[in-house]
Amino acid sequence: MGFEFTEEQRMIREMVKKLVTEKIAPRAAEIDESNDFPYDIKEAFVENGLLKMGLPEEYGGIGANVATICMVMEEVSKVSFTAASLFFSVHLIIDLLFSVGNKEQKKKYFGLLSRGDKIAAMAVTEPNVGSDLSSMRTRAVLIGDNYILNGTKCFISLGGVADLYGVYASTSPEKRTRGLSAFIVERETSGFSIGKIENPMGMRGSASSEIILEDVKVPKEDLLGKEGDGFSILVNSLNVERLWFASMALGTSQGALDYATQYAKERVQFGKPIAEFQGIQFMLADMAIQVEVGRSILYDAASQIDRGVEDGGLKSAIAKCFITDAAMKVTTDAVQVLGGYGYMKEYPVERMMRDAKATQIAAGTNQIQRVLIARSLLGK
Repeated sequence: MGFEFTEEQRMIREMVKKLVTEKIAPRAAEIDESNDFPYDIKEAFVENGLLKMGLPEEYGGIGANVATICMVMEEVSKVSFTAASLFFSVHLIIDLLFSVGNKEQKKKYFGLLSRGDKIAAMAVTEPNVGSDLSSMRTRAVLIGDNYILNGTKCFISLGGVADLYGVYASTSPEKRTRGLSAFIVERETSGFSIGKIENPMGMRGSASSEIILEDVKVPKEDLLGKEGDGFSILVNSLNVERLWFASMALGTSQGALDYATQYAKERVQFGKPIAEFQGIQFMLADMAIQVEVGRSILYDAASQIDRGVEDGGLKSAIAKCFITDAAMKVTTDAVQVLGGYGYMKEYPVERMMRDAKATQIAAGTNQIQRVLIARSLLGK
């Protein structure tokens, strides 16, 4: 099936393009170099209402669907993966609350997010827990009217600056994945603290950090769903998260292709632009093929999730796997097109290559995506 943006989506995209050109692109290299969180970019998002787009209209949002969020993140990622991750992380929490939050939780936290200036983060990964969620060591014990949380999370994007966190913990360790539960935790909660701020290869400036939970008291009203629902909640949220990561990978690919194409037109060797050499032309053509196929896969999968199609999970795994692998190939080829200059930090393609690598790992490694795809094909 074909996919076309609505008039409203096209208007949003033009607004985002203007913001990207004026506010984000001039800062992208500096953010990468310093690894400092870009509060000025956050304020630009706030001024344009971008951090609350996914909220229902009664809370000041526009109820943006999955495809619309993909579109925004693709545009922003063309120049800054870090800026896109800010938009991405907030909407993960909005989607989580929208999907499984009860009426009271939505009123409380959508009301908080309706100001449009809050940052959110999802806290799942632990030092010894990546894809193997059954090994999660963070514990949540119900004592009276509160759950007491203890544990450590790591590699949490926006973890160092967020106001609100979706935290997963085990309430029944003996049940392994069936004993996982999900909670909403506010940063100011006693016992909640930020550990080490990471110094990553890519996604720099995204305030990736450790989260330390020491007897954190969370009201039982902030449990999402029921005890033991955490694994199913996480699996369903990953269907959307993977598409949004894919959209950032797609934007990064397009940004790298655009830069490499322009460079090839201007770089002269042997008396003519290198774009006139067939070897370079074939590289650019292959990059464009990867980008266009990825875009078709992404928005087909997003539209299926927006329409509630049952195999949306399979499509999101395929999209995440294909598009992020393609991003690694496209950005690496962009570096090659630029030759020695591509290897230098003065040029954005080496940053794009480092950012692309993160997309093959986060939201479930691409090896895990292939396991999921194979199991679906085999009916397991």
